[in-house]
Amino acid sequence: MLKRRVWLLSALTISVVTVAAVANGASSFLPNLFSFPDPNGVLKTYSSTGTIDLTGPFFQSLGTNGRSCASCHQPSDAWSVSAAHVAARFEQTNGLDPIFRTNDGSNCDHNIDTTTVAGRRQAYSLLTGRGLIRVALDLPARAEFEVVGVRNPYACNDTSTLSMYRRPLPSTNLRFLSTVMWDGRESSTQTGTQPITFATDPGDLLSDLAHQALDATNGHAQATTPLTPQQQQQIVAFEMGLSTAQAVDSSAGSLNSLGASGGPMTLVNQPFYIGINDPLGQNPYNTAFTPVVFTLFTPAWVNASATDAIAASRASILRGQKLFNSKPIDIKSVGGLNDATGLSVIPGTCGTCHDAFNVGNHSVSAPLNIGIADVVNPLDVSYLPVITLRQKADPTKEVSTTDPGRAMVTGKWADIGKFKGPILRGLAARAPYFHNGAAASLKEVLEFYDVRFDMKLTDQEKADLVAFLTAL
Repeated sequence: MLKRRVWLLSALTISVVTVAAVANGASSFLPNLFSFPDPNGVLKTYSSTGTIDLTGPFFQSLGTNGRSCASCHQPSDAWSVSAAHVAARFEQTNGLDPIFRTNDGSNCDHNIDTTTVAGRRQAYSLLTGRGLIRVALDLPARAEFEVVGVRNPYACNDTSTLSMYRRPLPSTNLRFLSTVMWDGRESSTQTGTQPITFATDPGDLLSDLAHQALDATNGHAQATTPLTPQQQQQIVAFEMGLSTAQAVDSSAGSLNSLGASGGPMTLVNQPFYIGINDPLGQNPYNTAFTPVVFTLFTPAWVNASATDAIAASRASILRGQKLFNSKPIDIKSVGGLNDATGLSVIPGTCGTCHDAFNVGNHSVSAPLNIGIADVVNPLDVSYLPVITLRQKADPTKEVSTTDPGRAMVTGKWADIGKFKGPILRGLAARAPYFHNGAAASLKEVLEFYDVRFDMKLTDQEKADLVAFLTAL
């Protein structure tokens, strides 16, 4: 507990000092590889421009409510936001920091009281407790389903505009993206954006990110004047230049010591293209899929000498990397995978769905339903709404979900509950996890997968996997 409190105070102090320094004109940049403490060590970011410019449009308030991109994409939190830091910002500002705005930061935007600290504490409880932003989306035109009921514990029960609650994704390591946003809505023809393909990348990615910057400023920051093309380009160029990863593990030490490849610098030159290791044959070069996705700590640490404590921690990380690459998983009932292949069981590993080398997201757009949004869930999702949908073609078919996911973009019944898998680097700095913040820790993430896919993980295997994931 003391270690976590020291991390929280240290990281928050750095963030606050940085923002204050910029506001006072005392500083305009962070040096490359600036150290941000997190619960498991140190996070670092490398910018291809040489420094992290804190004066550009990414950090400017370009709307009407005081927010900037950095309000929800903090360098200390792997360019997302940790719930712990959001809670600390609430306490420091009595809930008046720009992130606390009723357009999407509050649990609902009506029947709430934000005139008092107690009222704001209640209104923003999902943001401070789970790091969740409310995403309000209209039911798609010509959707294959209708909404027959919404039970929202925060009173947003509208059935035509649904309120969902999602984590801000990191705005770093973006050159590895195969789709933008959890539901892919910024890479979809339905929204006037472009699916990211091997033939058109990175042009389509850059275009999608520019569109996303515009939408975010109009929506989250409540802008009345749209971003200029130059501002969009500056934001995208800034984001595309960032590479972020855990650099130091509090037990194992430097993650690039003795020739290991941890930390952000090796990400700069990490090979990637759309489809690079796709398991379903979408690699444009027809190269066979390999489950050996992560190689950050082999062979460097296999026979490396170190002190006993450091050696034990590195050995755990190595075992976790091996488990990620090789632990068998019988993949069942995954929408977008089992139904797409016609296979009731797909023998796989973690890399089947996290196939991009040393990055861990999917190398093609592959929204999947693994049950994270299910009402009946190994995780506690009782804080989320229950949305009941009925298929129009067959009114006997109904499903209840906490978030329709991709279906709110495409309108397809088959897309209900589907989300993309995020990039796995910098995990230690950005708890909680999954799109809905349902896992407070990486241990809870592992326990979800263990139950969901009956992996039969031992306690040691869970510990080793957590050690590996926190070292990313």
